[in-house]
Amino acid sequence: MNTLLPAIGFGLVTASILAVAGVGFTLQFGVTNILNLAYGDIMTAAAFVAYLVTSAGVSVWLALVAGAAFGGVFSVVLNRALYTPFVRHGTRLFGMIIVTISVSLIVQNGLQAIFGASFFSLNMPRPAPIHVAGMVFTTVQFAIIGIAVAAMLLVHLLLRYTKLGKAMRATASDPELARNCGIATDRVIDLAWALSGTLCGLAGVILVMNVTAFTDTTGSQFLIPVVAVAVLGGIGQPYGAMLGALIIGIASEVAAAVISPDYKNVVAFVILVIVLLARPQGILSEIATRKEVAA
Repeated sequence: MNTLLPAIGFGLVTASILAVAGVGFTLQFGVTNILNLAYGDIMTAAAFVAYLVTSAGVSVWLALVAGAAFGGVFSVVLNRALYTPFVRHGTRLFGMIIVTISVSLIVQNGLQAIFGASFFSLNMPRPAPIHVAGMVFTTVQFAIIGIAVAAMLLVHLLLRYTKLGKAMRATASDPELARNCGIATDRVIDLAWALSGTLCGLAGVILVMNVTAFTDTTGSQFLIPVVAVAVLGGIGQPYGAMLGALIIGIASEVAAAVISPDYKNVVAFVILVIVLLARPQGILSEIATRKEVAA
């Protein structure tokens, strides 16, 4: 019990980071039908933007905004300059996966060439501990949970109560029908990439805020849990990703505390394999089946 409660607390922090990253990942796929496996490296790039900002003596909270903004802008440019031309030439889902893996390698090696294969950390005040119901958080971890909750609430409000949200859901459901109904699907796709990239950048910064040091591969190593969250929730389903993040975040931290820290990432991989074998369409299955991810 002494180990379990702190592990659940750490799990809530991990789940918060996974929720921000997973919702951005699955939301973008749902609208565009591109499984962007460069997502983790874009998270890392956003983290380095935050690193440069804090190294200049600017507050980590402004660095958080800068990282999120970079993720949004970079994702839109990446889609317009590279992904969209491939899609217009008829490249299908799994062909695009190869393209996104290539982009991942380019971004990762570019970061290594610029910053070197070393360890980096954000310049921010030393966090103070906070005790809640037997769980121990730092002020930064508490802020990460708050940021994740606020981000998920804003995504919910956008999807349910705005014209853009309705247009995004219509485009995800049937792009041709949405276009015939007068929805500017190209603009919706741009905005989906911007939203996804902003969440990606935000996730990259809060990820490195929660660790002592990061490298040019930190985001790519985090990609398996993010994909596991998306698949578990039902790829293309933001609400499923929120639920998947909670399950995988807590499960991985409990396994690390009860069994061994070496099993932390293994749990996400095992859950991913089990879901792919037992229910490949995930908890919420409509989009996964329609987009050819599941039979």
